Amino acid sequence: MVIVLNSRFALGSLVATPNALAALTDWDLQVALQRHAAGDWGDLCNQDKEANSTALLRGGRLLSAFHGQNGTKFWIITEADRSATTILLPEDY
Repeated sequence: MVIVLNSRFALGSLVATPNALAALTDWDLQVALQRHAAGDWGDLCNQDKEANSTALLRGGRLLSAFHGQNGTKFWIITEADRSATTILLPEDY
């Protein structure tokens, strides 16, 4: 079960790739999803963070990058129409 408090935007349906589910803990997923929903974009460059700020205002796609406790890099992407949020590894893209 995933609980997200104080989200700045709708997440839509929550999905994750099989690779992400195999590589990450429930804790990794919960913490990162909460950060993403709060507008903490994780390990992105300033240009990508600014793009997310613009996307929040204009309805564009939102991207966050995080690392699991085991060092695995993963992304969280919320679609522009806010219909879905996907957790995936970069190689799943």
